[in-house]
Amino acid sequence: MLDYTEKSADKLKEKKLYLLDMDGTIYNENQIFDGTLEFLAEIERRGGKYIFITNNSSKSVEDYVQKVQKMGIKADYENFYTSSQATAMYLKENYPNQVVYCMGTESLVKELRGAGIEVVTEADERASVVLLGFDTENTSEKIRNTCIMLGRDVAYLATNPDLVCPVSFGYIPDCGSMSIMLKNATGKEPFFIGKPEPIMVNCVLKKLNYTTQEAVIIGDRLYTDIKTGENAGVDTICVLSGEATMEDILQGEVKPNYIFKSVKEIYEGLAEETGL
Repeated sequence: MLDYTEKSADKLKEKKLYLLDMDGTIYNENQIFDGTLEFLAEIERRGGKYIFITNNSSKSVEDYVQKVQKMGIKADYENFYTSSQATAMYLKENYPNQVVYCMGTESLVKELRGAGIEVVTEADERASVVLLGFDTENTSEKIRNTCIMLGRDVAYLATNPDLVCPVSFGYIPDCGSMSIMLKNATGKEPFFIGKPEPIMVNCVLKKLNYTTQEAVIIGDRLYTDIKTGENAGVDTICVLSGEATMEDILQGEVKPNYIFKSVKEIYEGLAEETGL
């Protein structure tokens, strides 16, 4: 089994836990990539497990389950760990019983409230934490309220540092870009909870009782997906179906362990020994 650069990737045949990014890795917006279903089926055939770890906080886990099931992917709540879930856990551990002002989608707010966190979406003097998510429902009023809140003495967190989110026609600004906009207005920068912080990966490994050696992270972004693997001590695969290009990999400081054109090519490599 060889990767895109003709490097031996036989070590991947021993992996048991596949931690998969979503946007740009297994689909683009609402279009599933060729080979995704076969790849996921091959993981299960080999006795492995796949978990989707996504920085996209605009959707709840319930939203994601419905989205991927419509694409024909076999998945339920247990197949996901999102930056929204990691954020809820982080807030409960580090800011217990505090009121959180959130600039995010209704799905993110609902998920946080479902985890027992008191969330407000208007400027509120009771709030001691400001949380920025990938807000696909953003308005000028939300931006104004967030700037009001950031003018106060508050903790400032964000779900993920991604600069762009891939869509059918290219890209749209993600949470990282929104944080830059707010920094230009307020001078404040958030602490990012999602990838490349190892929080999400460590939680999944602990929950499912896998070792770092048994896991592999697959994603299309060097500064989030691949950097997360470095930070968590887990092998990484960069697929060239999303944001990162071969030129980015060659010129950048963050290096994946393996490079594949797409998840279809990973599937073909894993399946070649059985002739599937």
